[in-house]
Amino acid sequence: MKNTVFTGAATAIVTPFDKDNQIDYVQFGKLIDWQIEQGINAIVVAGTTGEGSTLTDEEHKESIKFCVEKVAGRVPVIAGTGSNDTAYAIALTKYACEVGADAMLLITPYYNKATQKGMIESFRLVADASTKPCILYNVPGRTGCNLLPESVAELAKHPNIVAIKEACGNISQIAKVAALCGDSIDIYSGNDDQIVPIMSLGGKGVISVLSNVAPAETVAICEKYLAGDVKGAAAMQLNYLELIDALFCEVNPIPVKAAVAAMGFCNNTLRLPLTPMESAHEETLLALMRRHGIIQ
Repeated sequence: MKNTVFTGAATAIVTPFDKDNQIDYVQFGKLIDWQIEQGINAIVVAGTTGEGSTLTDEEHKESIKFCVEKVAGRVPVIAGTGSNDTAYAIALTKYACEVGADAMLLITPYYNKATQKGMIESFRLVADASTKPCILYNVPGRTGCNLLPESVAELAKHPNIVAIKEACGNISQIAKVAALCGDSIDIYSGNDDQIVPIMSLGGKGVISVLSNVAPAETVAICEKYLAGDVKGAAAMQLNYLELIDALFCEVNPIPVKAAVAAMGFCNNTLRLPLTPMESAHEETLLALMRRHGIIQ
């Protein structure tokens, strides 16, 4: 059995930008502190939700270093270092290890539509270069390639590959990952509407978008499940289902950026080609946030 990076809920944190579209580190620091005060179990920096694909190399590195220093060991920091360019993923992973990130999140190579063999070879090379644990990230709806259970089982043989964030949406596929891998790999839900089903298959928790706006509640869903209150955990997840849907009514992170901005932690500024959400969708999102007491 490998060491678990975290149990419970990790926030795939947004990256605040100022009005000039530069990273706003003052607001970023406030957001990180608030997340930890709310009891979040880990933070993922510069991932998909953090708009990592539009950060420059320098910004990507700076944001990882800043997050590590701001967190200061209070919770694990997981750095988004995956790429469609394996060489760049290796270089970024080495940097994140050097500056003290606790683990890496490695997305499947997007756009290239790699074969299973290509993904296996790529992930192995990145894991070879890492001195920290690596979490695979399977999100075929965003990347165009699906890391199959047999490939996950093969990759789980690598000592540095310890977990997978599963956002394929297919519970049957995730069940097969659990069956093939057993204790050789941890599974985290990559979808906020599937936390309880995936934990029922042995999952350790969630890497969450919802927790950007409701960290304590997302943690509570996981804690209730782990304490044996499956009914309570399921009820909480279902209670937040409409809000979860609203947070994904447009491509992530467009809605969650609007939500975090409404909470006062950032401007509603995104990097093109992402644009602020449609006004009708935003009205629905903000109404649901008010219903849950997140904003006034």
